[in-house]
Amino acid sequence: MNSQQPKVIISGGGTGGHIFPAIAIADSLKKRYPQAEILFIGAKNRMEMDRVPKAGYPIEGLWISGFKRELSLDNLSFPFKLISSMINARRILKRFRPDVVIGVGGFASGPTMKTAASMNIPIVIQEQNSYPGITNKIVAKKAAKICVAYDNMEQWFPKDKIVLTGNPLRNNIVPMDDRRDEGVKFFGLYPEKKTILLVGGSQGALGINRGISAQLASFKENDYQMIWQTGNHYYEKALKEVEENGLQDRIKCTVFIDRMDLAYAAADVVISRAGAMSISELSLLHKAVVFVPLPTAAEDHQTKNAMSLVNADAAMIVKNSETEKELLPAVFGLLGDVDKQNEMKGNIAKFARPNAAEDIVDQIEMILNK
Repeated sequence: MNSQQPKVIISGGGTGGHIFPAIAIADSLKKRYPQAEILFIGAKNRMEMDRVPKAGYPIEGLWISGFKRELSLDNLSFPFKLISSMINARRILKRFRPDVVIGVGGFASGPTMKTAASMNIPIVIQEQNSYPGITNKIVAKKAAKICVAYDNMEQWFPKDKIVLTGNPLRNNIVPMDDRRDEGVKFFGLYPEKKTILLVGGSQGALGINRGISAQLASFKENDYQMIWQTGNHYYEKALKEVEENGLQDRIKCTVFIDRMDLAYAAADVVISRAGAMSISELSLLHKAVVFVPLPTAAEDHQTKNAMSLVNADAAMIVKNSETEKELLPAVFGLLGDVDKQNEMKGNIAKFARPNAAEDIVDQIEMILNK
């Protein structure tokens, strides 16, 4: 192995929460080892097959999907998909001959990591959540290093392998309080009004959207404004409701936010799901946030993620089932309490890990040098 030209496979995906950190790790590896060869392994028909090539990296797809917890016909094909994926992962690993394999979670990560471990190729796990995914729990014993974003992970992973690195973030996520005016102007809002940013993830978030719809009229007696990322399915309905209430100058609806950097810069308070990457970004940006965890997330890990911040007075939480009554009152109350906002901003900043990608590459470098 040439330690200046390492060959690295990064495996996983399925959601932005897995893909963004994977690409951030790859970018950091390339910075440190410009000659490195990096190959991604993802799941066919998932978003990584599109996003990874756009970021400039080759990717190969496995025929794999998740095993559904409820009864489903899809589960009948799962054993065949798993066998097919293990065979394909072995073929790719034999051909590419990586020095190390990094798993970021998601469907493709399991077959790739298990196969790499069986071939005695060093594996590194990057676990984003406070409650690990099933794949990572299974392969943890074989891992050389396990890079985590939360304390107290030794209840699931071997203590001597855990390194607290935080989650690697998209390149354009950096604190920029000085760009608030630019952000507000970009979204066509008023510079003097306090701004709410609602992010529901790339698909939108039905529970959060319904919570806003239920009390949209309350914006009339509160002089606030909002960037509302509705997702695809809710966009037309949201637009119609905003117009019916005569709020189009203060509430800007969008299916997807391309300029998240400017949206964050404009925001005084953020409403968000409690995915690991959202939490890492909001911590780095020192934002006052109200979390609405996705209740259907595996093992309810979003609630666990959010509570680790709520217990440190670093965030607020509203249950998905209670958004229609409680969400906007909680947000308006927070907007009116500057001391509370500042306390939360100070506390959430303690969770920030701005050098996560470099810290993970440090661990990879140690393995390469062995």
